Amino acid sequence: MKFLDQAKVYIRSGDGGAGSVSFRREKFIEFGGPDGGDGGRGGDVWVEAVDGLNTLIDYRYQQHFKAQTGMHGMGRNRTGGKGADVTLKVPVGTQVYEEDNETLICDLTGIGQRVQLAKGGNGGFGNQHFKTSTNQAPRRANPGLPGQEMTIWLRLKLIADAGLVGLPNAGKSTFLAAVTAAKPKIADYPFTTLHPNLGVVRIDAREFVLADIPGLIEGAHEGVGIGDRFLGHVERTRVLLHLVSAREDSPAKAYKTVRGELEAYGQGLTDKAEIVALSQVDLLDMDARKKKLAALKRACGDSPIALSAATGEGVQEVLRALAAVIEEARKAENPEKPDERWVK
Repeated sequence: MKFLDQAKVYIRSGDGGAGSVSFRREKFIEFGGPDGGDGGRGGDVWVEAVDGLNTLIDYRYQQHFKAQTGMHGMGRNRTGGKGADVTLKVPVGTQVYEEDNETLICDLTGIGQRVQLAKGGNGGFGNQHFKTSTNQAPRRANPGLPGQEMTIWLRLKLIADAGLVGLPNAGKSTFLAAVTAAKPKIADYPFTTLHPNLGVVRIDAREFVLADIPGLIEGAHEGVGIGDRFLGHVERTRVLLHLVSAREDSPAKAYKTVRGELEAYGQGLTDKAEIVALSQVDLLDMDARKKKLAALKRACGDSPIALSAATGEGVQEVLRALAAVIEEARKAENPEKPDERWVK
């Protein structure tokens, strides 16, 4: 299944049904009077977050959604039925924006969360509503009110506890494949990863969700390379794992490049907890490793972890550090409620 994290959709709620003009016509009843029923209400348009989806690919093939028009009223005071609703089913983490792609309508962060986007039009009154003492045979009825129509943007931001950031070929996908059951594409050329990947990490009888996004390069916030459009998928994370490749001539420069792009993007990414690791250290001898670790420490202000997904060095240490930060953050958010995702 292809990954799609943004889609433009046109929606329209149903028109209300028209009221009926009708009169009682029964044997031996000379003046039966009006009995036209009201029209039914038009269908609504809803958006609902459901389990089992992780992409908006369905909205590439269908972009128009229209709810059903309400049934018209009928004689014998019969009211028309309500039009059928339309529900847009989206993955958890989907945000709905207005046509300008800036005004947020709703943010669906939980399974089963449901929001009405467009309300159906009310049905029109039948002629029975217009009967008075001086007009006992009204011959008019109201049409139904029109439904609402609008164009919206669906934007998916994956729900993950930790996110992987770094330059292309920093070993992010290799690390994700080593610690989870995810199977991202891995190759030795820039931008092998073209879309985000998710995996579930289990460490010390605990588990959390790890997200890997395409690499950033200098100028990504201006659209260079793949750009920074996938950074939205780590906005919801509680901690970032910043991988700097040991193959870089200057680990400090590589670290500052990615941090600069995070700062240019904004959205609080630079305020998140960060764990820095020098990846692919199995390619270095001990002297070169010490020099690059020291240079990276001066750049980030903290001791980086030496990491190799190929040999397993430092992997457990990194995972435990991530789990500790995530657990602390979740306790701070819900101090009285135990976290169900920490499996005991």
